[in-house]
Amino acid sequence: MNTKSLEVLNQVFVAEMSGVVRYLHYSFMVMGYNRIPIQKWLRDQAMESMNHAIQVGEKITSLGGHPPAMAGKIEETNLHSITQLLTESLKFEVEGLALYKKLAEIASAEGDIALEEMARTLVREETDHIDEVQKMLRSPG
Repeated sequence: MNTKSLEVLNQVFVAEMSGVVRYLHYSFMVMGYNRIPIQKWLRDQAMESMNHAIQVGEKITSLGGHPPAMAGKIEETNLHSITQLLTESLKFEVEGLALYKKLAEIASAEGDIALEEMARTLVREETDHIDEVQKMLRSPG
């Protein structure tokens, strides 16, 4: 059982659990004529966070650890414009990406190829998500 890997995996787990709550909350707060597609997209993000949490939780227990029964702190700004929700989402995703990169580095240094590959796959998925959010925040034209 490697303490460094487990420490970062626990941080990732907590972040992904907060993603579930965050994106579900955002999906409830979307109003206006674009509600349906944006609400669906946000709920898809909540499911992605849940799937990542499951994958990470399973890895934690495989390494002899115990996934924390908690989600990270979620700031409630009470600002629910689409732009505000996406801006908050982008900040959250950038923080998550940093954790996955850190995990990949630690796994590489430890020679845990399977954990490194898992982390690298999640780095790619988070990077793709960040790219999409950045495109959504761009003004058309």
